[in-house]
Amino acid sequence: MKSRLTVTALALALAAPLTQAQSQPSTAMPGVAPIPADDRLYRELGGREAIQGFTNDFYDSMLQDARIAHFFDGINMKHLKRVLADYFCVVAGGPCIYDGVGMKDAHAHLSIGKGDFNTLVEHLQRAMDRAHVPFATQNRLLARMAFFHREIVTK
Repeated sequence: MKSRLTVTALALALAAPLTQAQSQPSTAMPGVAPIPADDRLYRELGGREAIQGFTNDFYDSMLQDARIAHFFDGINMKHLKRVLADYFCVVAGGPCIYDGVGMKDAHAHLSIGKGDFNTLVEHLQRAMDRAHVPFATQNRLLARMAFFHREIVTK
């Protein structure tokens, strides 16, 4: 399991420039991933309710991890869980509206390192595993978000 997570995190970091160049978005929001032209990934993830479910699990597990829990001190978790689920929904081509800040602005002051980022990816993959999201579908979502690696990792 650990090697699969490490390989995926490394692949995301390396694929970042390719993902951005190869995506075929219908529109883009500043500081947010391109919006795909179809909703296939959104449907494969199980729709809004399923996305909210694995997002909630994702945050709950990160808050239990002493390596990264401090990044969420003083944060309104109910709001953050909703906003990130909306973000995943938009990235996947779903009908949601993302009203949060851009990735660069949201993470600039946090001094997130590569290890922190890899831990986050591990938690997201485990949450999607627990939600029975197929591995290929997980990778498609992660690949769409990969180009924000440079905006999140600031240390």
